[in-house]
Amino acid sequence: MILYSDRDDHYSQRVRIVLAEKDISAEINEAKPEETPEDILSISPYMKLPILVDRELAIHDPTVMMEYLDERFPHPPLLPVYPVARANCRTLMLRIDREWCPMIDALIIANKSEKELMKIREELLYEISSVAPTFKEFKFFMNDEFTLVDCCLGPILWRLPSLGIKLPINRHLKPIIDYQNTVFDRPGFLDSLSSIERDLKSE
Repeated sequence: MILYSDRDDHYSQRVRIVLAEKDISAEINEAKPEETPEDILSISPYMKLPILVDRELAIHDPTVMMEYLDERFPHPPLLPVYPVARANCRTLMLRIDREWCPMIDALIIANKSEKELMKIREELLYEISSVAPTFKEFKFFMNDEFTLVDCCLGPILWRLPSLGIKLPINRHLKPIIDYQNTVFDRPGFLDSLSSIERDLKSE
């Protein structure tokens, strides 16, 4: 099994977290897309990383990769057993992908004016603030166990300082700050970080 992973991409880190959490033996080939051989990139119709190759199977969507790894290596499970709870996790992942990731990606690319980027930062901070109360009820994101949803959210929260967003330390946001510290301290999360990503939090 080989994961072709962008060394500072939050989508790639999601998959690396799953590999680390499950202690899956895989070769992780870290590079930027422009450094990746075209025959590898051509596996993806979008010519993008990450790409997971497992024998004859090649997967180019990070969410499909995570679910495939969770099903192929079922222990520890990263999706709930019951269908309703699994559907809720998938809905949360979809929300992160559709609502939060476009803002994160826009801030990373940074090809807009500073005024536009500031507006995106404010909107993202508002979205994060709106879910903060849920962390009073659950240890992780809408769940008492670490799931694939946390594999998606953790890399985003880790990148906030490098994108010019600092979560204010106040009573309202304390639950999500406590949550992110819990996630950041997990061995699986720490093992998933590339050398570049380790430096992001201090920026």
